[in-house]
Amino acid sequence: MMESAEADSPTAGRPFDRAHARSVARAFLPAHPLGNRHDYYYTLFKLRSDPLYPGVLAALRGSRAPLLDLGCGLGLLAHALRRDGQALPYRGVDIDAAKIARAQRVAARSGLAETHFEVVDLARTTPAHRGSVAILDVLQYLSHQAQHELLSTMAAMLTPGARLVIRTGLGDDSPRGRTTRVTDRLANLIGWMQERPRCYPTAAGLRAALEAAGLEPRFAPLYGNTPFNNWLVVAARER
Repeated sequence: MMESAEADSPTAGRPFDRAHARSVARAFLPAHPLGNRHDYYYTLFKLRSDPLYPGVLAALRGSRAPLLDLGCGLGLLAHALRRDGQALPYRGVDIDAAKIARAQRVAARSGLAETHFEVVDLARTTPAHRGSVAILDVLQYLSHQAQHELLSTMAAMLTPGARLVIRTGLGDDSPRGRTTRVTDRLANLIGWMQERPRCYPTAAGLRAALEAAGLEPRFAPLYGNTPFNNWLVVAARER
């Protein structure tokens, strides 16, 4: 258990094995053998090293509610969902127009049904939606006030049986917390992430915000073998 949060699960999770990771990442291979393989190798490394996707797939399994994926990047979650047999309608939004264009191209080439991508700046607008919501590695790029406004808005979108699934770095002074902050800053400096981190939520603050919105949150560490302070938070409406 980390000092930054009280875990409701004893496991830190594991990433996909090699075969499973390759089966998902294969969609991102270039159409031409001599094409750019950057996205393929990035997604393969992500799937092999980060327990994010197994954790999110488990959190969503059993729900048929349409999913809004905030900060979807290349749309990797859509491919992981379909590989997992989850056919729920998927809508991914991200501020990075170049990533969205590639996500659209790869999803179309892969024949992903009921999958849609669009460019959205979450600091300026929030898409209309009813169903489940995934907020993966996004909250730290918003101000404290914007985080609370977004969480309140997302909570209002949840329908019966839907889930709010969050993966975020938590703000604390642990070695993992410091490593997370430095790595996110470097990702912005090299251009992989367009936005700089603004505010890392604390476990207590995030729990309070979700409970104030009428949700029951569960926290579990989701850093696996990585050095980051990443946690999975799954919330649903109180019964």
